[in-house]
Amino acid sequence: MDHQRTVFLVGGGTGGDEEAVFTLHLEGAVCSLTCAYRDKVIKAEEEDFFEALFQIRQGLEVDGLLPFCYGASANVYPENTVMEKSRGLMACKVKMGQLPQKTDLVDIFDDGPDVIPVFVQMHQEFWEEWLASLPS
Repeated sequence: MDHQRTVFLVGGGTGGDEEAVFTLHLEGAVCSLTCAYRDKVIKAEEEDFFEALFQIRQGLEVDGLLPFCYGASANVYPENTVMEKSRGLMACKVKMGQLPQKTDLVDIFDDGPDVIPVFVQMHQEFWEEWLASLPS
């Protein structure tokens, strides 16, 4: 199955709207993700699409670009059960001190007014802070 999703890119210093086309391909246990933007292509293969997007985001950072989607939002991260069922296409919006609810599920390539696009390192830091905020 090949499926395409278009995502806005922010940053990069161009001052204009940019878009990237993500092509998703699932073959057996491998989730392949290709990102085409400007005249460039970045590819990643991982066990799930969230991790593949994570790898592609590192390549986009070289150009100062952030995908404007839930998969690149500081407050969104996959939860194990959801990740296994969706191959990383669904993730949870998280709030400090709270476990995610079913209503917090989002498609990683969708966007919304609550998307907070961040670079990969900041995303990891937010995740660690959120984990530390949970009741023991």
